[in-house]
Amino acid sequence: MHLIIPYAALADMPADALKRLPLPHLRQLLSQMQCTQRDADAQEDPPSPHMPHERAWAQALGWPDTGAWPWAAQAYPEDSAPQAWLTPCHWQVGMDQVLMLDPSHLNLRDEESQQLLEAMQPYLKEDSLEVQWHSALRWHARGDIFKTMQPASLDRVIGANLKPWMGDAHLPAPLRRLQSEMQMLLYNHPVNDARMDKRQYTVNSFWVHGAGAPLPAHTPTPPSDVVVIDTLRAAALQGDWPSWQAAWLKLDAEHLGPLADRADLHLTLCSATAAHTYQRRTPTWLQRLRAALQPTDTSQALLALIPK
Repeated sequence: MHLIIPYAALADMPADALKRLPLPHLRQLLSQMQCTQRDADAQEDPPSPHMPHERAWAQALGWPDTGAWPWAAQAYPEDSAPQAWLTPCHWQVGMDQVLMLDPSHLNLRDEESQQLLEAMQPYLKEDSLEVQWHSALRWHARGDIFKTMQPASLDRVIGANLKPWMGDAHLPAPLRRLQSEMQMLLYNHPVNDARMDKRQYTVNSFWVHGAGAPLPAHTPTPPSDVVVIDTLRAAALQGDWPSWQAAWLKLDAEHLGPLADRADLHLTLCSATAAHTYQRRTPTWLQRLRAALQPTDTSQALLALIPK
């Protein structure tokens, strides 16, 4: 079993965020494990289009190390066409940058999302895209254009400047044109008019992510053996540290507690820039003595995910 925990630590945590945060089950697990792999974003601008927890997830699934990971196609394994997710979102356009708000902050209702997609359908079909409604913030798209593109993941671009991810390698010109058309089409759409009356954010664009052609059915690791616990995500993205701490306590009790005796456990802790993977080990007598005299400090393991 491979357990992946995104947003286990973040660079802008308050200095005391890890204080008074007892994580007894994480401490017990780490005392029996050793870090066997470290992954970090390269010091380049822009960084990888995928977050560390997404890279760890793809690696755990045994996917090729190419970055063209078809997350949308994974949800529709019976479909052989190249696929992607389209997420309706709100862009804030400034002089030098375009920022994407967290789509979850739209609180977009199903019927609003369905009406917006219906308005877009003629434009999507003109570009040979078949798009079906999947959920309020996920539209499932099929089309050859998704076969080779490597868009930045949604988590990578939330709250970030989109311009580095708007080039042909990540977002081909036809999709950028569609985004512009959607901005004009939806400017006075009844859904957005109603949202403005309620002082809610409007939907003025969409983001493409999870694109790619389906991978071969056989992978070394069945998806059921890889578990991603994303309960820290919402609070982390909002910078809501009391909620993040409460979520960590709940995660520790509900998810890590039952794993004390899992001999096959792999545990990957992730920040926005790094991922550290731990595996079970058979400690020597000296290591057992050291562990007894110097209990594992979970805060140090989490702080190690933050670049200095």
